[in-house]
Amino acid sequence: MRRLLISFSGGETSALMTKLVREHWRDLYDETVTVFANTGQENEEALRFVDQCDKAFGLNVVWIEAEVSPKHGVGSRPKIVDFHSASRNGEPFEAVIAKYGIPNQAFSHCSRELKARPIHRWAREHGWPAGSYDTAIGIRVDEIDRMSRNAARERLIYPLVSRFPHTKPKVNEFWQRQPFRLNLRGYQGNCKWCWKKSLRKHLTIISENPEAYAFPQRMEAEHAFTGAGQTGEPRRFFRGNRTVADLQTMAAMERFTPATDDARQYQTDLLDWLDADLDVCGSESCEVDFGEAA
Repeated sequence: MRRLLISFSGGETSALMTKLVREHWRDLYDETVTVFANTGQENEEALRFVDQCDKAFGLNVVWIEAEVSPKHGVGSRPKIVDFHSASRNGEPFEAVIAKYGIPNQAFSHCSRELKARPIHRWAREHGWPAGSYDTAIGIRVDEIDRMSRNAARERLIYPLVSRFPHTKPKVNEFWQRQPFRLNLRGYQGNCKWCWKKSLRKHLTIISENPEAYAFPQRMEAEHAFTGAGQTGEPRRFFRGNRTVADLQTMAAMERFTPATDDARQYQTDLLDWLDADLDVCGSESCEVDFGEAA
């Protein structure tokens, strides 16, 4: 029995991968499921896009959210939702922070608890035990540095690298021809304020939409000392030990080059792939690191 779980992050790259795999790999797998994990801090446009793709391409997307137990040693389990019932106010994310603390470079548990573990547990409850299925991830051939080093062990596959090679401009060309697409600039991404974004992206977003950072600012006020590994110093989300207030000050006081929108660029040699500092978040979405869930 060959099984495939498609991890649909909600970005255009991930959506195209899901469509191609659904269309061309029907004979390779006996069972295929598509799962989208909502954190409660996705941009509304991303949720709408997932719903549009589901209806337009017949993806049969399973929408889940993390249901967090406050008990130590009990991991997050999946809660089935849909486009209408999905959290918009960060409830799953806040529950994770209330238990594990603020995530950042040193404590990168948000993807693990909000996405990877709930998806794995949903698969088990669906009758797919660990190690019995492949997982397709929406990473392109021009971002292979984001591929997991444990891909073979974790049974992770990257169709837009190995089978249907796509660059970001090629993905954009596909969506340009469609009657709808993800109505977000490339640097905005699915998560409103993902801490993995580069400083330049944060300053650009906070200048354009300061309300997007209301949730992490409240979490800093309420949970700076929550979670294991406390040292007596407040834990902060952003690189350089920065707070939302630090980003607001920098955006208001400093001159910076705004991040570029790669969602509407169609030639590779025109793309500005690198921000002023290292960006470990994808150009449009944060793909699940399933290795973290082990």
